[in-house]
Amino acid sequence: LLSDNIVSLGSNRMMKLRLSTIPRKIRIGAAQCRGFHATRPTCAIYDSICDLVGKTPVVKINNLAPDGVDLYAKLEYFNPLASVKDRLALGIIEDAEAKGLLKPGQTVVEASSGNTGIALAMVCAAKGYPFVCTMAESFSVERRKVMRQLGAKVILTPAKLKGSGMVYKAKELAAKHGWFYTLQFENEANPAYHASTTGPEILSDFAGKRLDYWVTGWGTGGTYTGASKVLKQARPDLKIVLSEPANASLVSSGQPTPEDEKTSHPSWEPHPIQGWTPDFIPKVLQAGVDAKYMDEILPVSGAEGIEISKKLAQHEGIFTGISGGATAAAALKVCEKAPKGSVVLCMIPDTGERYLSTPLFADIAAEMNEEEQEISLSTPFGHVEPAE
Repeated sequence: LLSDNIVSLGSNRMMKLRLSTIPRKIRIGAAQCRGFHATRPTCAIYDSICDLVGKTPVVKINNLAPDGVDLYAKLEYFNPLASVKDRLALGIIEDAEAKGLLKPGQTVVEASSGNTGIALAMVCAAKGYPFVCTMAESFSVERRKVMRQLGAKVILTPAKLKGSGMVYKAKELAAKHGWFYTLQFENEANPAYHASTTGPEILSDFAGKRLDYWVTGWGTGGTYTGASKVLKQARPDLKIVLSEPANASLVSSGQPTPEDEKTSHPSWEPHPIQGWTPDFIPKVLQAGVDAKYMDEILPVSGAEGIEISKKLAQHEGIFTGISGGATAAAALKVCEKAPKGSVVLCMIPDTGERYLSTPLFADIAAEMNEEEQEISLSTPFGHVEPAE
């Protein structure tokens, strides 16, 4: 056993680090920097992985925003399974438990492009429920693998059936087997959880501070509908900007979703912004649209989402997917026309690791490029032969 306040590092050569000698803060000139650990203090021990959902940080965008406007991003990939959908999953499951709709050991089923499925797989694993996800085969392979690693079953549906096809399959499986269908696209517990967490977190983070615009995309509409309700009540002058794919602008079209649940919305086209805009307008989103929370709708192309995702990674160190890049792209458009001194906040829904097999990484090779080979050859040791 080590004596108090001493840590042993290494196995062969004993290195002793006396913790009492490490300052909690380091003074550099007029600034104070945190020593030993870079993150804000949090509770060290939790009863469940579910206790880590929410309370995600807001970070300033320092290098991409135009002069005279402050742009911030709420990083939802700080949730335990790295997306905003962790909130939805926990909210729906706990609501169903409280209402007696979900029985102990009952199988849970949902249709998902990946993030909701991963979030539900996490929550179900922690709470002891089997989970089945229906998923269109067009979504990224890594999402299937993550869900299966979490113990879920992933049922693929043909890409030609689009999002409405995987939703119909989930409904069919629930009816056949008596499973609990979470109904993420219409379950009121989805926006309710955002109204009780996401919205209040933003208000707390900007308490006593200026906030002029809030920018978000939509998948189910839970973040937009739930958080908007709270934000507009507390800050009526706040401008809420909703973004959607330029080639799948369902809300902007003003057209309703067809009553036949197997028929796609007429304004929908395939787009690379996974997690955004299925081929129908969810009831959760429609509730927020009907409430007229949004002040503006901004279309963003898939190419813009990919471009800004790359720039966030390379110029800000913020590693997000195409949906995060698309939301930030919309926020940058807001910044360009916002009055000087404005403060803009955008949502960053998930991590870039969900997109390794997508167009976001199409130009990222696994092997060394010519420049990396040149760096390697600049010293005599340890050369790997270039791949043929």
